[in-house]
Amino acid sequence: MIEKLLAGLVLAVCLVMLLRLALGSARRSRFDRLSRSLWAGLRARALALWRWPRSRRKAQQLADDAIRRAREGRWEGNVYTPDQFKKPPRDEMH
Repeated sequence: MIEKLLAGLVLAVCLVMLLRLALGSARRSRFDRLSRSLWAGLRARALALWRWPRSRRKAQQLADDAIRRAREGRWEGNVYTPDQFKKPPRDEMH
């Protein structure tokens, strides 16, 4: 099974290279630009797919941290005051 898949892939690459040789110089440069842009797009999509679970976990962690911080503060209606904004009592020296 894998041998047939690999043979088909090699055949496709050979046919594309043969097609490239048959083109003139102007069309060959356009073909090269197109193939580079397609490769860059495929690579970007593959990397995004590879990194998707990691970014999703990071987004979930950031959301959980924001929810935790919101629960630690004080709510008066729809106004949120974090605990870290509380000022320590002033020392009266006189």
